[in-house]
Amino acid sequence: MGGVLVSERASGSDDLPQSVALLEKLVAFETTNSNSNLDMIEYLQSLFQDAGIEPWLTYDKDRRKANLFATLPSVDGVTQGGIVLSGHSDVVTVEGQKWSTDPFTLTRRGDRLYGRGSADMKGFIAVCMSKLESLQAKQLRKPLHFAFSFDEEVGCLGAPLMLDEMVRRDIRPEGCLIGEPTSMNVVVAHKGANLYRCRVHGRPAHSSAPVLGVNAIEYAARVICFIRDLADSMKQQGPFDRFFETPYSTAQTGRISGGVATNVVPQLCEFDFEFRNIPQIDAQDIYAQISDYVENTIRPAMREEWDGADIALEKIAAAPGLNADEQAMMTRLVRALTGDGDIRKVAYGTEGGQFQNAGVPAIICGPGSIEQAHRADEFIDIDQIAQCEAFIDALAGPTGIDNESQ
Repeated sequence: MGGVLVSERASGSDDLPQSVALLEKLVAFETTNSNSNLDMIEYLQSLFQDAGIEPWLTYDKDRRKANLFATLPSVDGVTQGGIVLSGHSDVVTVEGQKWSTDPFTLTRRGDRLYGRGSADMKGFIAVCMSKLESLQAKQLRKPLHFAFSFDEEVGCLGAPLMLDEMVRRDIRPEGCLIGEPTSMNVVVAHKGANLYRCRVHGRPAHSSAPVLGVNAIEYAARVICFIRDLADSMKQQGPFDRFFETPYSTAQTGRISGGVATNVVPQLCEFDFEFRNIPQIDAQDIYAQISDYVENTIRPAMREEWDGADIALEKIAAAPGLNADEQAMMTRLVRALTGDGDIRKVAYGTEGGQFQNAGVPAIICGPGSIEQAHRADEFIDIDQIAQCEAFIDALAGPTGIDNESQ
């Protein structure tokens, strides 16, 4: 497959940052969303325990997946305040992708490290964990928290459980660093991501007598066209935010299934759609337009043909948008440490909006490029790992969270 295994090149050698050895171990955990992440989470848990820190876990309903939260107290034993270092443990599938290396074996080629999750976002987690011992030695005046979630890639499903437990435990951080891959640049905002499923229940009939049935596909198509018209309207009329590459809210249908044969009026049709709202727009306002059309136009029309027909919308996942306050401590701190004053806003979602809605101001900055995420031969530049290590050192230093002027 090409390349050299990191372990074969002495992970601790002078030309590799210290966290690469841990990244090699993390990449080997196949934490795709169809798999459990418990092996990786329990491994991280053991590293904290070895350092004298006892994390707590929150599980999904089947206890196949877990979030991990741990607190490194201040030198005075304070656990309140401080900041959260946040990352997700899950990675996207490699099915259907052509890799030139083993995706679950960290492989070095020149100045790049290849492997699923190397950029998105086990690189950041590896840096955070490899710095644990040195962070303990710094005798911080404020605590650092570590939050590692599950199922971020399928709608940020794990983080809300962890945030609820933080509220229950009365944990109130001052800010959160989301370590998604930004090439160590500051990202202050992202769109909300909202995924829904529409199920249309019609009435089957022979196609020679379609008036005896209710065509589920055709009524689904009306809703799909409405969503497209709504997307066109937002593209043409806004509102707009020029700092996004696509400076308006978007909507689209991504999957559809229905029907059994061409000579049968279809009884069932199901499709999934999403919309991504700029932070200035309430996602509920977009959903309300679609819901109103379904409830007040489509369902009555279907039931005029047959009173047993129905149509329903189901929320699959929703991750709120992030819009960081430039005056918030977290924003000012990360800007000061990186020297980056540019305004960047992105279309992809993170858990930042969930932290923000929970009262924890968030900012996005992490190693690796988002352009490498989710694709075959995902990689992270070694220099990005080194930059992130230097950033974490600075974050915990006298100009970081210990700086009272922040």
